[in-house]
Amino acid sequence: MLSVLVIEDDKTINSLLCSIITKSGYSVDSAENGLDGLDKALSGDYNIVLMDLMLPLKTGEEVLKELRSVKSTPVIIISAKLEVYNRIELFRIGADDYITKPFDIDEVMLRIQAVLRRTEAQTSALLIFRDIKLDTGSKRVYVKGNEITCTATEYAILELMLKNPKTIFSKRRLYESVSGGTYLSDDNTMNVHISNLRKKIAKFTPEEYIETVYGMGYRLVN
Repeated sequence: MLSVLVIEDDKTINSLLCSIITKSGYSVDSAENGLDGLDKALSGDYNIVLMDLMLPLKTGEEVLKELRSVKSTPVIIISAKLEVYNRIELFRIGADDYITKPFDIDEVMLRIQAVLRRTEAQTSALLIFRDIKLDTGSKRVYVKGNEITCTATEYAILELMLKNPKTIFSKRRLYESVSGGTYLSDDNTMNVHISNLRKKIAKFTPEEYIETVYGMGYRLVN
């Protein structure tokens, strides 16, 4: 059974989320502050984490940063504190998706399912491009033998590109391929995910791996 961790200090919202997720057939655990939430996220084996930003003891941003330094568990932020700047910053530090409060119950489950589809187990296959190795079974990525920690979205982008190494991907195609949602022309999230991937790869090699093709999109550098 797939397991979900809910980190939300509002007892009513926490209970509501746990109830609808349980009714959808998932195992659910919860925490009501950032400190307990981080401890559970680090020690437990969850398929996905749903988390508020305005948490006591540790903020959602702090929890996300600390979690991302160790694990790549998918994280969906649920918060009323989500202006455009905040959303972009959340993607930079490793969020996989976001939902604004007040939320629609059906939307919550659709978002969970969409993120899980990107991270569900596949038959193991090793994709190799220059000095990048991607294991589709373990969901691990290596650059020159060094493992890099990717978010679910970053991993999905890299897997798509490695499977199609000569293809130029527009932001629209990347977004709709990895999220299953509808792309909006002013959406900057793909730029953020690509930037994150470049930085993580650059930690282990000065060589360029993902290039921008002006007016068209992104492709791997052969």
